[in-house]
Amino acid sequence: MRFLLVCLIACASLLRAGEFPRTLQAYRGRTPILDGVISAGEWSDATEFTGVSDWIPQFSPTTDPRDLSLHGYVKHDGKRLYFAFDVTDDVLYGIDTPRWLPDENPKAHELSRAGFPWFGDEMELLINATNHWTGAEEAAGNGFSWQMVCNLTKSRTGGVGHGGLLEGEPRRSQRAWDTYQKWIFSGAQEAVAKVKPGGRGYIIEWAVSFDPCLEVAPGKFYSTAMGDRPMGLNIALGDLDEKEKGAGNFGHFHHEDWFAGAKNVRTQLRNWGTLWIRTGARPDRH
Repeated sequence: MRFLLVCLIACASLLRAGEFPRTLQAYRGRTPILDGVISAGEWSDATEFTGVSDWIPQFSPTTDPRDLSLHGYVKHDGKRLYFAFDVTDDVLYGIDTPRWLPDENPKAHELSRAGFPWFGDEMELLINATNHWTGAEEAAGNGFSWQMVCNLTKSRTGGVGHGGLLEGEPRRSQRAWDTYQKWIFSGAQEAVAKVKPGGRGYIIEWAVSFDPCLEVAPGKFYSTAMGDRPMGLNIALGDLDEKEKGAGNFGHFHHEDWFAGAKNVRTQLRNWGTLWIRTGARPDRH
């Protein structure tokens, strides 16, 4: 009986990568075009998910989907992992508002380690490819585990005023910073952020190359030859409006909602949810 119990516990642990009980399935599908437009049928073979009223708020809870919400998609094509986020947002920072700065950092828009890459309307993608942690550690900033940012109004390649990818955390690590820059400039990760026609939201389409961004063991990157595999996953949607709407929150953020975790510990690997990369197509697409 004790042996059976141990086996059941071990099997249960393999079903999740992080400890948070939320899971997405990435099935194999067609390669999308990263243009900030969700074209008819382009993501019909992807797993769909929604947010953010049932996600975890770091700041003011989101209660109105017209204020902030998203319709998300995830899939892969055997070489790259793809996400799309169709975000509804009633006020776009730096577009509908002035580009005001937080009291905590007047250098927030510097594209340097002193800046805040996540300051603005933005999405963050966090993956723990190893499906391993030892305590309360956060992303290492390499192929094993990482946290990257796609900001609506600034990017590494386009500068302030042009949305796209930025280096995420841990910014304190020069090695992580250099790795993230290499991924951006080499195209190992690509993302396009585009305001929707008529405003009131934006589209982000994001690609992550298995090699070098999903390193499951030293020098070994995920491939579909390895079969189905779970990885740690977290996603954040950040929202700035007028400065006064974020009164009392760090940086005067209006909202920052997370797919998994808990307030103040949402970036710890152990508190993430799970992304299953499946080698086959979505079952109902056969």
